[in-house]
Amino acid sequence: MQRTCRNIYQIARHTAGITQLIAAEYLNISVRSLADYESNRTIPGDDIVCCMIKTYRAKWLGYMHLKQNTLIGRLYLPDVEFSDMAKSVLRLQKEMNDLNKINSSMIEIACDGIVDKYEEQKWERITKEVDDVAGAAMALVFSK
Repeated sequence: MQRTCRNIYQIARHTAGITQLIAAEYLNISVRSLADYESNRTIPGDDIVCCMIKTYRAKWLGYMHLKQNTLIGRLYLPDVEFSDMAKSVLRLQKEMNDLNKINSSMIEIACDGIVDKYEEQKWERITKEVDDVAGAAMALVFSK
């Protein structure tokens, strides 16, 4: 079975090719603290995550830190499927095309500034498509 229990901090460090000992030195923390972050025993503070982002060259880590560790992130940040640049570009184009297909409905509903009870289902679909575009855009921003 593939090991899936690694967390975002460990994945970022491994992707950067840095050992825990070296990372702890760069981050000015103990190896024990880093191990605790990487085993989900503790959540690093934003200042440590900012250092990790810079040290590991992993901008996506900040997004995932907020998405996983804050209520606002869990509730309001779109899901992002990280992949290579080519796949990210294609996904963004696909999501934008999906949004274009419902553009006339979006304009029609928005014209009066009110979503009435007959428009609610359409509006939910529209906001879901916008959320998908936002997630795809973030995936492209964080692609390598």
